[in-house]
Amino acid sequence: MVTITNHMPTAELQALDAAHHMHPFSANTELGREGVRVITRAKGVWLTDSEGEEILDGMAGLWCVNIGYGREELAEVAARQMRELPYYNTFFKTTHVPVIALAQKLAELAPGDLNHVFFSSGGSDANDTNIRLVRTYWQNKGQPDRNVIISRKNAYHGSSVGSSSLGGMAGMHAQGGIIPNIHHINQPNWWAEGGDMTPAEFGLARARELEEAILELGQDRVAAFIAEPVQGAGGVIVAPDTYWPEIQRICDKFGILLIADEVICGFGRTGNWFGSQTLGIRPHIMTVAKGMSSGYVPIGASIICDEVAEVIGMEEFNHGYTYSGHPVAAAVALENLRILEEEKIIDHVRDVAAPYLKQKWESLLVHPLVGEAKIVGMMGSIALTPDKGTRAKFAAEAGTVGYICRERCFKNNVIMRHVGDRMIISPPLVITPAEIDEMFVRIHKSLDEAHAEILERGLFRSAA
Repeated sequence: MVTITNHMPTAELQALDAAHHMHPFSANTELGREGVRVITRAKGVWLTDSEGEEILDGMAGLWCVNIGYGREELAEVAARQMRELPYYNTFFKTTHVPVIALAQKLAELAPGDLNHVFFSSGGSDANDTNIRLVRTYWQNKGQPDRNVIISRKNAYHGSSVGSSSLGGMAGMHAQGGIIPNIHHINQPNWWAEGGDMTPAEFGLARARELEEAILELGQDRVAAFIAEPVQGAGGVIVAPDTYWPEIQRICDKFGILLIADEVICGFGRTGNWFGSQTLGIRPHIMTVAKGMSSGYVPIGASIICDEVAEVIGMEEFNHGYTYSGHPVAAAVALENLRILEEEKIIDHVRDVAAPYLKQKWESLLVHPLVGEAKIVGMMGSIALTPDKGTRAKFAAEAGTVGYICRERCFKNNVIMRHVGDRMIISPPLVITPAEIDEMFVRIHKSLDEAHAEILERGLFRSAA
């Protein structure tokens, strides 16, 4: 049995990791030289590394550990399910109790007529599913040429070839390209791209790019529009208030399917079960993962409205995964949803944690590095700038200052992520006001140290 409390020295673990483990989104040769940080255990909002340092996780892992670490109930449910039925597939006219129960629960929680669930192992393959779903939907309706999906630049929808094609990350497209018939419009990032427009004007302008794209591509070719309610990995980009109502109007006008990627926003992060409820979006399909199991086991799904499910069900849907609706993952997800519901964790977000976090987050605007502070529920971002008045970018290569700030956070044992020169947080939903206070002690210290280093290195300069 592997133990985490009595382990090899950190240097030996780092050497083994460098020799054999290829990390996601990393320059692995450089990372091997630098040495990774080895996380050995976790409880609540706290991580512990191999040196015994306690780290406040301001990112909930990768936006996912909604109920916090160390919940014994989920381990017990997983063990019980493994003993009873560790695995069986849902192909070949079979099913099992955990997947039936989870599908029913998701249909109960999801808004509107989103009553049907196609399971995956995570968000990336759920969005791959969505590509085939929407194209099969239009094919079954006798419109096979309606196969173009519109997305947004700087969106993140996963890292498989299909889901990264839906996403708008240029760096990912540069490694392996994108699949055909995916079209990207601009993101609603007023701070970086709004120019002289007011946020309200900018929100309308960016939303109307969807209508322009539909008309340019041809209404008879456009199948769907996919977007995150709040762009997460793109930097917690919160659209102006005018944006989503206009997007909804355009989707309704042209009769295209609307896919809300709720992988990050779902299961309480915005103060409702789903970000679509917070922002008044009426999707035909929702992509979910992460918070469905609080990251304890891999699971994802597409939650599909009645009409789309009915059309898909007309013929055999030639799609699926070995682990679709895995019984252990389904059982753990059900227990996670029970905890979220019975312990009123989303009420805690809405009434306690999110209002207090918002107050503290927006107070960062007084810091000389911070030009914008955006937050929805338990996900926030700050824009770092050398000139607040002009919303200027740094003269240094994009991300240089953000990386300095991130490294200071890591040194001060608080996890904040950088996206370019934005710093972002997404803590576990169970975080308390006292833990928020402690997080901000560390955030302030990190921002102060980053500011001092940036000044010392002559980086506090605006781009021309």
